[in-house]
Amino acid sequence: MLGRRVCRYSLRRQGLSVSRGLASSAYTSPTKAGDEATTTTPEDLTPQQRQLLEGALRVDQAGEIAANWIYHGQHVVLSRDRATGELIKEMWEQEKKHLAVMDKLQVQHNVRPTLLTDVAKVAGFGLGAVTALMGKEAAMACTEAVETVIGEHYEDQLKELDEMTTKHPSIPLLKDVIKEFKDDELEHLDIAVENHAQRAPAHALLSAVVGAGCMVAIEICKRV
Repeated sequence: MLGRRVCRYSLRRQGLSVSRGLASSAYTSPTKAGDEATTTTPEDLTPQQRQLLEGALRVDQAGEIAANWIYHGQHVVLSRDRATGELIKEMWEQEKKHLAVMDKLQVQHNVRPTLLTDVAKVAGFGLGAVTALMGKEAAMACTEAVETVIGEHYEDQLKELDEMTTKHPSIPLLKDVIKEFKDDELEHLDIAVENHAQRAPAHALLSAVVGAGCMVAIEICKRV
């Protein structure tokens, strides 16, 4: 498992702020629209590198779609619990931003979206709703398992992108965006653990099943 960091959620709860540059602002700020790094794709990649880039963006976009629908399903069930509902909503808002940026990256780099988009939505909502119906601890255990896999996936992806040889500015920016999103996902993992994910019934089994499902989905969406 990835090394744990100081939990930014805990710092927020203490009234402290954690400042960091947001690479994603290159895609969300109107003042940065039209930059070469956000509007063009490298032409000097080898076929293997191009395949790697397309697979990475395809699976990342699919993952953010699924994450949005997981939180949607959890929020539908748990919104009556004000504290838990607000916590889920906060994480969901971050995932909405992630998806908006991934949608722009998919268009920029001319990547075909996965053919399993509708499956990702249905499966994500179902997973979120079912685990929430098992209780808020199970919902947090689902988040813990999902974000563990996604954090490790982003870490592996960054290593692959480090080997991509190109002078095009979009690739360093993409790496910074992925680093930012990885930190966000690991923050969600921290939040889940702090909110008693490991108290969920059959925690180990639930984590193993959800984690394995995520890893299978990643490999399928790279190709389909």
